[in-house]
Amino acid sequence: MEYIRINNIDDPLFKKMHDLMKQVFPPEEVLDFGLWKEPLEDPGIRVFVAVEADEVVGSTEYRYYPNWNIAMTDFTIIGMSGHSIGRFLAQNRQKDLNQLAKENGKELFGMFAEIYNPYIVEENHAFGGVAAMNPYVRREVLSHLGYRRLDFSYVHPSWQNDGEAVSGLDLCFMPGNDELTEIPASLVVDFLTNYYNVLPEKPQEWLAMVEGLKQKEAVSLLPL
Repeated sequence: MEYIRINNIDDPLFKKMHDLMKQVFPPEEVLDFGLWKEPLEDPGIRVFVAVEADEVVGSTEYRYYPNWNIAMTDFTIIGMSGHSIGRFLAQNRQKDLNQLAKENGKELFGMFAEIYNPYIVEENHAFGGVAAMNPYVRREVLSHLGYRRLDFSYVHPSWQNDGEAVSGLDLCFMPGNDELTEIPASLVVDFLTNYYNVLPEKPQEWLAMVEGLKQKEAVSLLPL
């Protein structure tokens, strides 16, 4: 299995990856094909695919923010079960991020991720029929990796840029130091403001959430 970076919308592997995304994720979570051009060319956005026998069997997108020394996992896709694809992606992603932090003269502070909460969402996404992508399984796997839930009600703007709020997820953080019990609220605000800057249509629920965070000094890290 190979870990290959994609940085061009014309790369044949990108079409295979985008098709896999559409099979796995609900429509509001998938950015339109043509809108990927700039993100893929952005050196700060790292899109990698797991390739086996010339087929894309998994993918992950993440970013490293040197000013804050944090990362964000945008998504992880496992295209089939029983091939250790999740472990392969997680190990290669962590190795890459550790190197980026090292080049920044630091050890990675931690990594954000949005995680589906199947306990509060009535709709059960099929996630392409891949058992490993089941939201209950994914939530437990991410808990094992060290992610913790940030203590506030979370929504995010729809990636369809229609001004709708998407709920049913938690914003989580995997600290580099396991003993960390909270992170600065200002870090969460700065990160979210930067991350969703690409979407001009912000729902009122998201704006209110961010304003609420601005009133806090810290956000607790809770069990996932």
